[in-house]
Amino acid sequence: MTTHKNYKVMTKTILIATDFSLESLDILKKVLKKKHEQHDENKYNILFVSGYDMGDSIRDLLFTTKGTILNKIRPQEFCDAYSIINNKYPNLINKITCDIFTGSFQRAFNNYIDAVNVDEAYYSTTKSRNLSKSQFDIKAYLKKNKHLEAQEVVTETTEFLPEKGRLAEVFL
Repeated sequence: MTTHKNYKVMTKTILIATDFSLESLDILKKVLKKKHEQHDENKYNILFVSGYDMGDSIRDLLFTTKGTILNKIRPQEFCDAYSIINNKYPNLINKITCDIFTGSFQRAFNNYIDAVNVDEAYYSTTKSRNLSKSQFDIKAYLKKNKHLEAQEVVTETTEFLPEKGRLAEVFL
């Protein structure tokens, strides 16, 4: 932590509910744009989280890592796109990471929120369309969470884009 004009720059954590689609990055763009306009001097750890049902196979539970799951459900273009956003707001972003929540109870989700020290949480108004069969939406857990108030971000999909669903959407 550094001090600047008697103001302590803090590092805070923002959780964003995601399905690892480019549309879910729109939430991050809107949040960072607002913080930039407000001249926010804090640094933010951005945490994209999706729910994932590990199933009940002993072999899968023992030998599957978060990394292998993320490689399976997170497209490369998602990583490329958040790198572009990271480069656009270097003064606001400390780091961007992706994670999965594998629990199935509200209490487990609340404990997860506490463990990763979430300060702010955001989710989209639109229904997640890009979930794999093992993924689930964590919006319901965010809405019921008593530890912090998750904020809904209105995201709209532009239908007339020739590059819809591609990296070009990040630049809009």
